[in-house]
Amino acid sequence: QHSLEKMVTMFNNIYTGKKVLVTGNTGFKGGWLSLWLKELGAEVYGFSKDIPCEPSLFEISKLDAHMNHTILDIRDLEATVKKIENIKPDFIFHLAAQPIVKLSYEEPVDTMSSNIMGTVHILEAMRRLNFPVVAVMITSDKCYDNVEWEWGYKETDALGGKDPYSASKGAAELMIKTYFYSYFNMPESKVRLSAARAGNVIGGGDWAANRLVPDMFRSWSKKETVTIRSPFATRPWQHVLEPLSGYLKVGQALFENKELNGMAFNFGPNSDQNKSVLDLLNEISKYWEHSDENEMFEIIPNPNFHEAGLLKLNCDRALHYLNWKPTMHFDETVEFTASWFNTYYNKKETDMHQFTVDQIKRYIAFAEKRHSGWL
Repeated sequence: QHSLEKMVTMFNNIYTGKKVLVTGNTGFKGGWLSLWLKELGAEVYGFSKDIPCEPSLFEISKLDAHMNHTILDIRDLEATVKKIENIKPDFIFHLAAQPIVKLSYEEPVDTMSSNIMGTVHILEAMRRLNFPVVAVMITSDKCYDNVEWEWGYKETDALGGKDPYSASKGAAELMIKTYFYSYFNMPESKVRLSAARAGNVIGGGDWAANRLVPDMFRSWSKKETVTIRSPFATRPWQHVLEPLSGYLKVGQALFENKELNGMAFNFGPNSDQNKSVLDLLNEISKYWEHSDENEMFEIIPNPNFHEAGLLKLNCDRALHYLNWKPTMHFDETVEFTASWFNTYYNKKETDMHQFTVDQIKRYIAFAEKRHSGWL
């Protein structure tokens, strides 16, 4: 009961009773964010071009019964504008995108049109609005020009990208910057917006293709061996709820303080959560109900596409302006993720909607206990 009361009063209670639009609400991050917003008392709307995978968090958590969902492709400008005008949202969280690096090599045009022009269409829709709106535009840590140095990237560092996905995210950031300085940085503008950057997010309900954690659980659920392409690549792993707490905090801060309009924010874990793919695999496998440990994974040579070996973010700006810092430890990130999948695959009678909401409440309890400033 205590955590439920805390949920409703979080973020200074600004989402309660508000219309909140989540683009890409059928995706992994979008699904978790929609559930959290619903628990915060928001009237949640969402649109996406499809349900991107089978199974999906959207269907398993019965999200269509808890929000106003529309099938819509953000590459259709006029349909996007009309829908946003009809909803009249108080807040927009823009997550709709093609999110997979490997797929960006196979379908670069589709990736660019979704991630660049899709973002432009959301920005253009807001430019045409005649009512106030706060927008959090979610891109990726891969928007930076990654030279694989050992310190974290700051929001002022150069944007770039050597692969189609990273380039599309860097370009999306340029579109956000362009619209801000051309249209939304004026006293008469009704739009306040921010870009939010995070990466290497894991958690229950992620079934995206060619992504490490989903591939692991898909394979294990079929009693198959997982193949690992880059076992020693390090990533700053974080649970999906970590950046979502940051996005929600940005929304609150923009709503309350126009001085933050146009500012970008990084959201990442503490540096001690930089672990190798092999470290993550070994830890997660401890939570899976299995018989023969020797056959759980095998290492194969690297593929012929470029994927960064080191990339981490400096989150000092989020701490300074938002009082945001990460909450979870690596072992908790692993346990939350693995227990979700283990419950879904091996405990079929469980209500996964409630299980997912309960993980949000557990996360908030951690934040309370650790005096996280974003609460």
